Amino acid sequence: EVHLVESGGGLVQAGGSLRLACTTSGFAFDDYTIGWFRQAGGKEREGVSSISSRDNTTVYADSAKGRFTISSDNAKKIVYLQMNSLKPEDTAAYYCGANRWGHSWNIYEYDYWGRGTQVTVSS
Repeated sequence: EVHLVESGGGLVQAGGSLRLACTTSGFAFDDYTIGWFRQAGGKEREGVSSISSRDNTTVYADSAKGRFTISSDNAKKIVYLQMNSLKPEDTAAYYCGANRWGHSWNIYEYDYWGRGTQVTVSS
């Protein structure tokens, strides 16, 4: 059975940091790209960052560049998202997804999703 479980969310002040983790099991991790997305209330789910388990290449949305860092522990099948210099506009539910086709911001190309973890940044 496939599982993706997000953790590490919480309440933080603007300028603070959080590290999210996406713990996975039940699928061929090494063949997938893991993406982090976020969804604020009433808005569409948007891509934040992704990492390929095949070649460790990474992609960042403009909103994440310079502040967020994605990394992967392939042995443990966990993908992390280190978020620094957080802003109130980063407030959202953060989801990780698994995509066998590679880097993409298209949510319909993702085969599996976690249930999300809430990040709230206060001003």
